[in-house]
Amino acid sequence: METLKLSILPTWIAAASCAMALHANADEVSVAVAANFAGPLAKIGEGFSAATGHTLKVSSGATGKFYSQIVFGAPFEVLIAADDETPRKLIAEGYGVPRSQFTYAIGKLVLWSAQPGYVDDQGAVLATGNYAHLAIANPKIAPYGRAGVEVLKARGLSVAVAPKLVTAESIAQAYQFVATGNAELGFVALSQVAVPGTPTTGSYWLVPPSLYGEIRQDAVLLKMGEKSPAAAALLAYLKTPAAQAVIRSYGYGP
Repeated sequence: METLKLSILPTWIAAASCAMALHANADEVSVAVAANFAGPLAKIGEGFSAATGHTLKVSSGATGKFYSQIVFGAPFEVLIAADDETPRKLIAEGYGVPRSQFTYAIGKLVLWSAQPGYVDDQGAVLATGNYAHLAIANPKIAPYGRAGVEVLKARGLSVAVAPKLVTAESIAQAYQFVATGNAELGFVALSQVAVPGTPTTGSYWLVPPSLYGEIRQDAVLLKMGEKSPAAAALLAYLKTPAAQAVIRSYGYGP
């Protein structure tokens, strides 16, 4: 028995040493993440921290607002955007690191109501007019808001629905408007209503991709994080099978 203990001891010491080395080099990454991806990132962050020892300092909101904050010096190291235009623009203007941009997910839009059975599977409820408010993220700064506007235009409802629109600061606020009953309907992200391991509340219509432009969601390394191994590690981790499995579980396209 004593021999067995002695043989295990070096292995235990090696494992402990590796763990200590991992956390000795651990750092915190300052991340700006699009509101629709805040939930998935929280789950991904758990795996990232376990694998690298690094931790995330996360701010979530509208991609357009983050662009303005980054230009004015906000100390973000990584942007996980809700579009591909903003990362491209940041690189072109010198705020992003060239060749660091990549698509981590394809977003999916839904028309959602907190009331079960309220939204049909064809979205016909939009044309009935039997609702007072339709929540939508600000299309000027939120890609999912722009997508919602495109759906209304494709359905020929832009003029009829305009008086009912309630504009939210972000997709997260649009979700809150509907969840609290301040709006009967809202255009939100599938990832917000189809959370893995959680029963889906209310009712929703998964909007056909043909009704809006593809929502390519890109990540980019910002100049603030150019010399940060932790920031580079996060972007690398987003591409791993473990992270991609989480992304798919929230309903995003590959």
